[in-house]
Amino acid sequence: MPYWLMKSEPDEFSIDDLVRAPKKTTPWFGVRNYQARNYMRDAMRVGDGVLFYHSSCAVPGIAGLAEVASTPYPDETQFDPKSPYFDPKAARENPRWMLVDVKLARKTRLLPLDELRTHAALAGMVILKRGNRLSVTPVTAAEWKAIGRLLAPDAR
Repeated sequence: MPYWLMKSEPDEFSIDDLVRAPKKTTPWFGVRNYQARNYMRDAMRVGDGVLFYHSSCAVPGIAGLAEVASTPYPDETQFDPKSPYFDPKAARENPRWMLVDVKLARKTRLLPLDELRTHAALAGMVILKRGNRLSVTPVTAAEWKAIGRLLAPDAR
């Protein structure tokens, strides 16, 4: 099973918002990077594991675990002129931007970016590479397991 890290700014949509969402599920809208879009459109499958990551905040880091809950479908915000994610070049018959639904598995303690950097098993994570700005990135099975150990209830 593939694994992913998906970034969200907590001021816009946090892990707590996902906890409160109907069916603890949300569409992952607003992605406007082609590589991140391609991951959602071409590579993600229902049931894939997701690290829900808080970005652009005082303490960025992994805030919870989730899973991909739908096949890809058009991001409706691309068609809404009132949306900050509106794309005037997008057409309903040929949408440019796709999304998947993400469902909460569990909220975790915040696993800060600084702590991620201290673990050799995570040294290759895309999120830790200089200049990475993608909002959706793949996570290896080994990285997923290492993070699982760090998030185990008795781990600290």
